[in-house]
Parts: sequence; structure tokens; C-alpha cells
Amino acid sequence: MIRRLYDWTLKMAEHPHALWVLACVAFIESSVFPIPPDVLMIPMILARPNRAWLIAAVAMTASVIGGLLGYAIGALAYEQIGQPILESLGKADAMSEFNTRFNDLGFWAVLTAGITPFPYKVITIMSGWTGMALSTFIITSIIARGLRFFLVAALLWKFGAPIRDFIERRLGLMFILFVVVLAGGFYAMKLL
Repeated sequence: MIRRLYDWTLKMAEHPHALWVLACVAFIESSVFPIPPDVLMIPMILARPNRAWLIAAVAMTASVIGGLLGYAIGALAYEQIGQPILESLGKADAMSEFNTRFNDLGFWAVLTAGITPFPYKVITIMSGWTGMALSTFIITSIIARGLRFFLVAALLWKFGAPIRDFIERRLGLMFILFVVVLAGGFYAMKLL
């Protein structure tokens, strides 16, 4: 099933209304859909590099708005909708332990999930479930999703198809390293 969704998403990159399809994929990926919008963004930007910034802006905006749906699922319908989604992703076992520390790390949790391969939908649902401040959630989501999508757009705009393999295989690792270095820098500043 995942492979069919992936193939369908790639096919939609060529659709005349691809920006709308991207907005829909980015929106629902933030709360339930298993395929990231990057799969659609990459071929769209390679086909029309002059629209790279528009494509990234659509993905970021729709993703943050979709994140609000995930937040609402966690806040208003966790047991009915949120818990089954997290269970299907294999994330339900660690819920109680995660909940106790989540809001202390809220900014970092949203930032990390927003820019790394970690499923952003897990964090959106958890943010609502644990009652994270909505303003913190929104601001951090804009920063994280903006970094992720605009960096992908910038790399593709500048380097084109040759950078595609790097983005698909190694960019997630680079984002994880970025978050580790950033967090380490803030931790070092606290100690000084």
C-alpha cells in the first residue's frame, strides 16, 4: 500500500494542478499521511526551477496548517483518532514516558520532527495531546518546516538534478546533525 501511495504521489508531480496536490499532501502528511511532501516537491522543482520558492512556500504553509489539524487531533480526539494513528506508526508504547518530558522539550521536539525524517505527524498529535502552548507550536513549526522545504528548494534550484540523490539519501542525516549541533551549542551556552 505504501508503495502505491508513493507512486501515486510521484505521478501527481506532473499533474497540471500539482501545486494544489502538493498543498493537500503537505497538509495531510502533517497529521495522517505516510508519504512526505518532499517526494512531490523534488520532481516539481526539477521540472520548473523558477517556481522553487513558490513550491517551498506552498509546502511549508500547508504543512503548518496541517500540523494544526494534528494538534487538534491530539487535543480534542486523541483516544478516538490520535492514539490509533500513533499505534499504526508503532509509537504508542512510549507515550506515557514521552508525555512527562514532552512539554519541557517542546520547542526542540517540534523543531527536530519538523526538519528531520522523524514523522512530523507524531509531534503534531503529541503537541495537542500534551497541551503544548499553541504559539510555541506554530512558531516552531514555521521555522522547522520553512528550513526543511526552503533548503530542499534552494539546493534543487542551485544544483538541479545532480543534488537529488543527496537530498533523498543524506539530507535527513544532515538535518539531524544540524539539530544536534544547534542543541549542543545552546547547552554549551548554558554551562558558560
